[in-house]
Amino acid sequence: MIDFYKYQAAGNDYVVIDPRQTDIPVTREAIRLICDRHLGIGADGVLHGPLEPPRPGVPVVLDLYNSDGSDCGRSGNGLRMFALHLAGQEPAAWADGREFTLRTGAGESSARVVDLAAGRVAVGMGRPSFDAADVRLLQEDGTTPLDGRAVGVPLTVDGEKLTVSCVYNGNPHTVVPVDEPTAELARRLGPAVAGHARFPQRTNVQFMRMVSRSVMEIEVYERGAGYVTASGASACAAVSVARELGLCEARVEVRMPGGAVEITVAEDGRVTLTGDAEQVAAGSFAPALRARLDRTARETAPVSPGAAR
Repeated sequence: MIDFYKYQAAGNDYVVIDPRQTDIPVTREAIRLICDRHLGIGADGVLHGPLEPPRPGVPVVLDLYNSDGSDCGRSGNGLRMFALHLAGQEPAAWADGREFTLRTGAGESSARVVDLAAGRVAVGMGRPSFDAADVRLLQEDGTTPLDGRAVGVPLTVDGEKLTVSCVYNGNPHTVVPVDEPTAELARRLGPAVAGHARFPQRTNVQFMRMVSRSVMEIEVYERGAGYVTASGASACAAVSVARELGLCEARVEVRMPGGAVEITVAEDGRVTLTGDAEQVAAGSFAPALRARLDRTARETAPVSPGAAR
């Protein structure tokens, strides 16, 4: 029995819990324990699936969770890792370069394993929305919904006046152009922006700088995982905003501390994320950890399975 597979993409790591191979309970407490870098095996999140027997031509259903146990919605890196997991398990069905569909709670995303040996995968992230209602952005009074587009919005954070742009691509994101994105800046301002009163459902945060019209640097603070060294959905969000502001070309290399990915924006605004991923571990949980995970199933309600349906 294999309880888990661990993958990383540009330094962003996820644990795959494949219900075809393990009976590990998936509860919010279990997810937090698995992702704990001291008490568990450590990860930025959990990919649970496939939730139905996968068949070519039929969307493959999975659920994505942040390390705090909250629903992730859509993770660009997570989708790439899960596509690689499918291809690694059944190369003949999923690794021939043809396109297939992954379905999460945020909707459907196309996926294509470009090069199985290199772990190169492309996923479609859809057409982003700049509507303030989709990001759930409030006006400065902190109670009234903001109408219209959330581009070039003033935001005061800890006494600092920022100009931000918000985008929804399965998760809410807030992009902050800065002179120099650093880990220290992301760790300092990221929590304040993510939990700002104007974002009642919180937001992911990207601190962004254009190196050139085809190269971008970002630092990321996620609402459900904290500071991360890379995020595919964040890279897509930052490029979507830069493209909307006229700052970049249609194809951009996004550099993050954990590595780089390529983002392409089609004429209709649809975004494709391409990059490398790799499996780094697979195995079973030790008896003591498995006992704690089983205990969470008795003490807490399981996460609703099949939420992606």
